[in-house]
Amino acid sequence: MTTASTRDLGLADTAAALAAGTIGSVAATTAALDRIEASGPTLNAFRVVRREAALAEAADRDRRLAAGERLPLLGVPIAIKDDTDIAGEPTAFGCGGDFPPKTEDGEPVRRLRAAGAVIVGKTNTCEIGQWPFTDAESFGYTRNPWDARHTPGGSSGGSAAAVAAGLVPAALGSDGAGSVRIPASWTNLVGIKPQRGRISTWPLAESFNGLTVNGPLARTVADAALLLDIAAGPHPGDRHTPPALTVSDAVGRDPGRLKIALSLSIPFTATRTSLDPEVAARVHATADALRALGHEVTVADLHYGLLIGATFLPRSMTGIRAALAKLPGAQVDSRTRFNAAVGLALGGPALAAARTAEPVLHRRIGRFFDEYDVVLAPTTATPPPPVDAMDGLGVSATDALITAACPYTWPWNVLGWPSVNVPAGFTDSGLPVGAQLMGPANSEPLLVSVAAQLESELRWDRHRPAPWWEN
Repeated sequence: MTTASTRDLGLADTAAALAAGTIGSVAATTAALDRIEASGPTLNAFRVVRREAALAEAADRDRRLAAGERLPLLGVPIAIKDDTDIAGEPTAFGCGGDFPPKTEDGEPVRRLRAAGAVIVGKTNTCEIGQWPFTDAESFGYTRNPWDARHTPGGSSGGSAAAVAAGLVPAALGSDGAGSVRIPASWTNLVGIKPQRGRISTWPLAESFNGLTVNGPLARTVADAALLLDIAAGPHPGDRHTPPALTVSDAVGRDPGRLKIALSLSIPFTATRTSLDPEVAARVHATADALRALGHEVTVADLHYGLLIGATFLPRSMTGIRAALAKLPGAQVDSRTRFNAAVGLALGGPALAAARTAEPVLHRRIGRFFDEYDVVLAPTTATPPPPVDAMDGLGVSATDALITAACPYTWPWNVLGWPSVNVPAGFTDSGLPVGAQLMGPANSEPLLVSVAAQLESELRWDRHRPAPWWEN
């Protein structure tokens, strides 16, 4: 196997090739690093590239492979979003400035290393993960592999761009209001937002007051499920510890005939929003594919109510303030400073009330699942916007832009329940869009089994962008 061909291998296939000895970890890691560095000036997916450290890790993995050791990801190059700690590297979280290197791995990184993975670098994210764009004064624009003029989404846009471009076979992101699912939808990837606490956020007992979870991005359901299973598990001190389960076993499992609600209604927003007709058409086509698979799909809008929106803002804004406070001297956009100031005002009683309301929301929205097994909804309301769409906007105009593009994902962060983005096809101009499968607490295996069924029919993994970033 040539090193060039590793670009087309997924996570499980790379692991299998390493175990079979058809390629070595140093060769696979060198190929990934070369692709990352060649794409840096144009695609701009990475904030930190760990060439020397990653090659040392890869050499260790080759020795272990030669000695007969076998682990799920032994020798496989993986990328991590730059909101998660890697020992020896700073965690800038999209901000400008010089920050000290971390002394310990975050818990998901520790688990990936324990499975044998090689960490090649940290991917770009917008400042404190606030927006569905991946750009900042500190590093510039991360661009969409499908069209350089458009954003890959955010805030896990660097991870999504890296996987969609074949720089790495899979990557870890995080999702606090859709930040895994949105970039997955706009780059033709599978993105899993797992149950809150499924993947630890340690050294944080919880992230953004429980809104944010870590999740995988990959080209196939099987690869995303594998990465989820390996990264999952608690750390002592985690605030949320759901019951243990595995999701890889659900790939290829028949979920039976399900009742699926097709919900196109947009949760309450303070600004005007509407569903783009091309996105609506692709979501309807996904519903038709589910019907062809034998499921009962009914148009049935899920009504969220006003309370869920009122609980999101205090948790989000106080989370921004807390994250920024951990980065003394950070150089950030004025909109980030404004949001952190709002976070100060929404602390205390407003935050406490928002947290207290969550069980009420669980009961209210949970009743929908007395009748339906799964909800199918758009992941975004629009195709990916231009890469520079946020430039020069004030706070209100920025809020209107991001709400108009991405009003669908955030309620599941308030609830803490699982959701999976599946690719739903392309617009007439060739831009990817997605649909999300949403379930109640701890429903990852069910959602993964349905997503895998769709993949077997739609074969989105066969569609790859033309590598303009190599020119």
